Amino acid sequence: MTLTLPTPAQPLRIGTRGSPLALVQAHETRRRLAEAFQLPEAAFEIVVIKVLGDQILDRALKEIGGKGLFTREIEEALLDGGIDIAVHSMKDMPTLQPDGLLLDTYLPREDVRDAFVSRHATRIADLAQGATVGSSSLRRRAQLRARRPDLNVVEFRGNVQTRLKKLDDGVAVATFLAKAGLNRLGMGDVPHHPISVDDMLPAIAQGAIGIERRANDARVADLLAAIHDSPTGQRLAAERALLQALDGSCETPIAGLAEIEGGNLRLRGEILREDGSRVLSDDMTGPIADGPQMGREMAAKLLDRAGPGFFA
Repeated sequence: MTLTLPTPAQPLRIGTRGSPLALVQAHETRRRLAEAFQLPEAAFEIVVIKVLGDQILDRALKEIGGKGLFTREIEEALLDGGIDIAVHSMKDMPTLQPDGLLLDTYLPREDVRDAFVSRHATRIADLAQGATVGSSSLRRRAQLRARRPDLNVVEFRGNVQTRLKKLDDGVAVATFLAKAGLNRLGMGDVPHHPISVDDMLPAIAQGAIGIERRANDARVADLLAAIHDSPTGQRLAAERALLQALDGSCETPIAGLAEIEGGNLRLRGEILREDGSRVLSDDMTGPIADGPQMGREMAAKLLDRAGPGFFA
């Protein structure tokens, strides 16, 4: 059967959040699709959808509902037929999709590291006693408290530009951003220092872009297959299996990273008490195809070691 390609008259509609980073990711998706099928970019329409998580910035994520805050309205538009595909930052994505939707396309993964951003210090260790650090990430806050319990950690929400302005305004002397976001936004001039994953394990799926579609849309499935990056998919299958088995959300400090080394996959995972008082980690290596099973096994081991009430 011949694949029906989109045209400027009947474009493929790409749904996205409206933040500068989300738009860059949507434009990258459009560019890759246009190049794969030698089509004009006008054959792909970018549709901006307002999500609740971008509208409520004065409260912590866990107070207003967790990860679905950045996806719910976009997924509703996908189910309703208002858009044909949805582009997401994978670290924002719940591990389960609504009935009728499928997430099986990933673009090549960017730098997975966190970046320490400050005009006052180059490392966490260099921060003054009691310095104020801003972050909205429970994972980063817990990792920071585990290393420097003396620091004053405050809520710090908003897109990259908003958080940088808060630093300039003196709300905090340092924060953390995903290195991938800085790279994609072309903001290498921001004073930042990448943190080795050995020192600060990143969020599950950090640096990865995922593309969601309707499960019964065979035409879109064929289009997306042309831009899917298999190694990224293999890595995320392990990481997201770990997250799902831990019942992870924006309300639980969890870190994880899968890396492909030769024919094997190395998976590292970490769970933390919110106050940083306990940190449990694990490290497993096995065949790439066993990644999801490794994720589930690692979660079981970590939860067994943690005991009841670990995340309370």
